[in-house]
Amino acid sequence: NIEDEEEPFDSPGSTDDIEDEIENTSDSESGDAEASLDDLNIDFENIEQTPEMADGTAIDEEIDVLAYPNNDYTLANNNYSIFTKEYDEIIDAKDLITPDEAIRLRTQLDNLIKPHQTTIGKLANRLQRLLLAQQNTSWNYNLEEGMLDTARLHRVVAKPGYPLSFKQETENNFKDTIVTLLIDNSGSMRGRSISLAAICTDIIGSTLERCQIKTEILGFTTKNWKGGDSKQQWMKQGSQMNPGRLNDIRHIVYKSADNSWRRSRKHFGAMLREGLLKENIDGEALVWSHDRLIRRNEDRKILIVISDGAPVDDSTLSANNEEYLDNHLKKIIFEIENDSSVELQAIGIGHDVTKYYKNAITINRAEELGEVLLEQLTKLFKN
Repeated sequence: NIEDEEEPFDSPGSTDDIEDEIENTSDSESGDAEASLDDLNIDFENIEQTPEMADGTAIDEEIDVLAYPNNDYTLANNNYSIFTKEYDEIIDAKDLITPDEAIRLRTQLDNLIKPHQTTIGKLANRLQRLLLAQQNTSWNYNLEEGMLDTARLHRVVAKPGYPLSFKQETENNFKDTIVTLLIDNSGSMRGRSISLAAICTDIIGSTLERCQIKTEILGFTTKNWKGGDSKQQWMKQGSQMNPGRLNDIRHIVYKSADNSWRRSRKHFGAMLREGLLKENIDGEALVWSHDRLIRRNEDRKILIVISDGAPVDDSTLSANNEEYLDNHLKKIIFEIENDSSVELQAIGIGHDVTKYYKNAITINRAEELGEVLLEQLTKLFKN
């Protein structure tokens, strides 16, 4: 049961000033992007779909490719090969949508947040109070050495010869922390699952930021169905047996750790864009998000994966053995859990992910995601 909290939750979602922020990324906020939430009729199962967006061709997706170094993973990558990385990309969410789409999708996300704002908001406030309490400093008084306690000098004035009183600040054991939320952007997440994932990460991310905890919001999918350019190249070169991963991966940065929430949130609705969600190659996404964390200077690093199933890419699985992606994911998870300083957690939506992750929980309804995610974070920060 969720206890009533006296503090109102400030929703991070608002369409105000999004249009101006797109045009001018300075900290000044002027103007007002008018959008009536009452005029929107949101269908969770089919939020918005046009023929152009359904096949992912609504915008020009010819962007600069940020290729990974050839097999230079931080984690060992034995027995897993990649046919080509030529067509892979790491892309900011803002580059997936036009300015008009950013406003419309942000408005949709704000509208979707409303029914969940009270429940998730109470839990977010509880987490915020816990974090702020742990970050507060305290003092030991009436000591023989340390900083002079000026508040007790009146005793010396009143009674000459009375010993001076000193104080010392107690050490704050709260570690400098970063949290990464890695979200499955596969086609099976379409509808309610991806909508609630967007809602929860929006609210939770803003809560953590208010508590001076860095956050990264990342997503993973593929650029195309049925292998894309990678498969076409493979076929032109003779369709060798066991080519390894055979699709063009797309890794999405919705929010980087060093980017402010205010700047990032206006593009967060990109997660709802039709045509975005395709196939999921989880192992490489886990390596990517883990490597981003390892390069950070924070003392404590937490990686939470939100997924609704096993890794699936038809082109890769049809050209290799059917356990190819599954085995790679298990290997990467094992190495992170046993050899890395990163704390790995997973939440499965309608899918038992405990067969992959040591620290995992499964929810049967997407609506449970917000409560479960906040409870998991609260447990982590109590440790």
